[in-house]
Amino acid sequence: MYRFLLTPRWWGINVFAVLAIPLCLFMGSWQLSRFEDRVDNHQQQEDRSARAKTAAARPLADLLPVNTVTSGRQTSARGHYDTAHQLLVPGRTLKDRHGGQQGFYVLNLLRTDSGKALPVVRGWLPGDAGAKAATARVPAPPKGEVTVTGALQASENQGTDGVQAGGGLPQGQLGMISAASLVNIVPYEVYDAWITLTDAQAPLRAVPPAAAEGSGLDLKAFQNLGYTGEWFVFAGFVVFMWFRLFRRDVEAAKDAALGIVPEGDGGGGGDASRAGEPGERQAGGGDAAAGDVPQGEGKAGERCADRGEARGTDQGADRGEAQGEGPAAGQDEGRGEAARAGKA
Repeated sequence: MYRFLLTPRWWGINVFAVLAIPLCLFMGSWQLSRFEDRVDNHQQQEDRSARAKTAAARPLADLLPVNTVTSGRQTSARGHYDTAHQLLVPGRTLKDRHGGQQGFYVLNLLRTDSGKALPVVRGWLPGDAGAKAATARVPAPPKGEVTVTGALQASENQGTDGVQAGGGLPQGQLGMISAASLVNIVPYEVYDAWITLTDAQAPLRAVPPAAAEGSGLDLKAFQNLGYTGEWFVFAGFVVFMWFRLFRRDVEAAKDAALGIVPEGDGGGGGDASRAGEPGERQAGGGDAAAGDVPQGEGKAGERCADRGEARGTDQGADRGEAQGEGPAAGQDEGRGEAARAGKA
């Protein structure tokens, strides 16, 4: 019954199932591990941020380049602010316990002793960066040599929240905090990093550090979780289709063993011809109790009439000879019975 499993068709089905199911399970497990790694990194980043608030600040050179480990760490740098290039970063939302409020960052460049400048976000103010009433509230940066302390952050990119990478901003505004966007604004080199001050000058509000890219529960993390479910569903679908095909072929093999021919396989014509034979034999016997023969019987009715005539003629001839009436009488009687048989 299960010999169909050895056919070339089923060899192909079995090979596909054997390869597809482990592949789907492996890919689903890999996507799940990616999601778990992101969850662990997010937890570690939160723990580091909590420790960084109380940890001693380290020199900037010790924490560069910025990665998921050094992002958010407290660092310190010494230099003087470039008051001629104060920039406003519009479209930034500062979240608090009351929700989010739209505003802008105030950014200044700190010229360090190494010759490079460090972008420093001194704080945040609510309102529109293009409104004079809002910009009038921005305090001037400290003059002279200063030491700043804040949370280290990696340069922003086009995928960072709040970034306006399309350009078209008025002079004195910056859409993305990065060395690439500042290199065309200032005539000196800029560190590929920036810091947000822990203690902001009033009325500015301190900007909390953001989690390092790829370490939080962002959209990519939940995409990994969605892909995990998709791969496991694919594996279940392969198993379901294999059993469905297997059950169909098993039922077909059972039907063939019992002699059951499925409809549409051409077996109906033979059955119909065999079913018509008893009717012909019954009509040929001249059974009058069966009623009149319909006109649609065709050749079967003609054969029935011929057999009736022949049988009536023989019977009439026999009776005429037995009564001594001669061949003519037997023929007349035979034609009468043949006529009656024909009507029947």
